[in-house]
Parts: sequence; structure tokens; C-alpha cells
Amino acid sequence: MVAAKLNDRRRWGIIYCPRIGAVNKIKKWREIRSYLVERGVTYDYIQSEDYGSVERLACMLADNGYETIVVVGGDGALQDAINGIMSSEKRGNVSLGIIPNGIANDFANYWGLSEKDYKAAVDCIVAGRSRLIDVGYCSYSTEEGEKKRYFLNAVNFGLSANIVELSNRKVKSPFAKNISYARSLFLLLLNRNSYDMKLRLNNRTVESPLMLLCVGNARGYGMTPSAVPYNGFMDVSAIKKPKFFGLVQGLYMMFKRRIMNYKLMEPFRTKEVIVESVGGAAAGIDGRPFSPTYPLTIGILKEELNLIIPK
Repeated sequence: MVAAKLNDRRRWGIIYCPRIGAVNKIKKWREIRSYLVERGVTYDYIQSEDYGSVERLACMLADNGYETIVVVGGDGALQDAINGIMSSEKRGNVSLGIIPNGIANDFANYWGLSEKDYKAAVDCIVAGRSRLIDVGYCSYSTEEGEKKRYFLNAVNFGLSANIVELSNRKVKSPFAKNISYARSLFLLLLNRNSYDMKLRLNNRTVESPLMLLCVGNARGYGMTPSAVPYNGFMDVSAIKKPKFFGLVQGLYMMFKRRIMNYKLMEPFRTKEVIVESVGGAAAGIDGRPFSPTYPLTIGILKEELNLIIPK
């Protein structure tokens, strides 16, 4: 149970987010728990019930004085957790640790952490080496007032956001999820669309039909491969609609981290981008569907979060 006030500052607050589609949702945690005991780690453990609970739990842990908050989950869980931490007045005292356990672990992979090696992730957190990293934010207006959503990896619009939406569909098994994902991705590629988008950045207005727009604080699932989350800038990739085989080429170059050389891609580097309209394109933020209003301001907070990283 979370204490009202902690005396042991070494105690971790762990949020376990079972992988979507996992048959035995607790199996991975039992393996991690066994290794935590072996390493002599003191911790309090909470399992998330759903997407929304991760944000609430992370805020609760930060408010209650936990200085090491560990997320066992993927990019979406990290995005929820960072929003919970950022909403706490004690966020400056928090160091975030990651044990990858999601369908997409792009941000963890950036730091050399792998879902296949949870022991290395635990060892990393035990060692306690950390650095300040940048946090991206999205700011937009609603009827209730101004809203802000934080991210670590990327905000996507168009084709890439559609793929994010597909990856969040609820299925009963990993096999069924993979089949659904592959089938839907194939249909998206056949029926690829372009959207009339308008954005402002670096004292310039970009207005063009785009198939995909990515604003990345880190690699952005291969779409902003040169972005690093500690230089105070974001990378922006604007990709126009290609012919079918051109799309296949683009996907290949993305997986090989050579998308910067793709002839239909225009890259930018900026501290702020204002997305005025996206022509009805879907939006996604760090592995979660996103439904902002427009204009949408996307910016960066330099060295805002203390992240525990490998040596």
C-alpha cells in the first residue's frame, strides 16, 4: 500500500501494465518480482486496471513521495505515466525507470533496453545512473479550457496515427492481434490517403497534402530517426503521398532508419510547431489515439524529466 509519507527514499513505486493480448497477464510480473527479490530491491507494487489508471497511479506515487517510479509497460503506458508525473507538484523529485513490456517499446529501445531482457532493465534502475531529458507537450483549447498533453516519443498524424489506432484494438490473444494488425495495415496501404495539412514552424507556413506527419522528441517509430530527447529541439517529418511501390520503398527506408533520404519526405527541426489543420487525419501520441482540437501547439520542455538510463 502507498504510504502517506515515505521514510525509505530507495523504495521504488512500480506500476505494472500487463501487455495487451497476453494470455497470462501476471506471468511476466512473477519473473520480474523474483529478480527484484534476488537484487534486494524494496518496492511497492500496483497493477494498472486500464489505460486511464496509469496516469492516476503515477501521480499518486509522485504525490506520496516516491523518488523512483518504475513503469513496466510500453510506449503508451509511459505516455500515461509521464502525464501523471507532470501533474504532480513533486515531479522534480522523481526519477523514471523503464522495464519494457508493451507491443511497442520504441522509447525504451532508444536507450538500449529490450523487452526480452528485463533483468538488464532492473540492473539499470538499481545502478541509478540518470540524466535530464526533454519532454514534449501538446497544448490545445476545449470548452473546459486549455488542455496540455505530454509525450516522450512522438505525435503522429495520418497513416502513422491510423497504425497507432490499429495497435490499440482489443483482441483476445497475441496471435489474433498480429493477424488483425497485419490485415488492417495491408488495407491501409492499399487505401492510403493524403490529407490537406497546414502547419507553422520556424517563421514558415507549410500547407500541403500529406500522407503522414510526425513530430518527434525521439525516434518516432523510425519516422524521426535523427531526433534526440536531450537537445531542446523536435524533429518534424512531412511525407507526401507516393505511388504504391514508392510507399513500400518508404516503409523499407523507415525500418532501416534511412527515411531522411526518402525523396517525398521534407524534414524540419524546431522548438515549436503549430498544427492549424490536418484535413480530417487521425492523430496519435506515443502509442495512444489522440483527439485534440486545432490549432494545436506542439512544443518542448528542455531537460524536464530525470530518466534512469543504462551505463
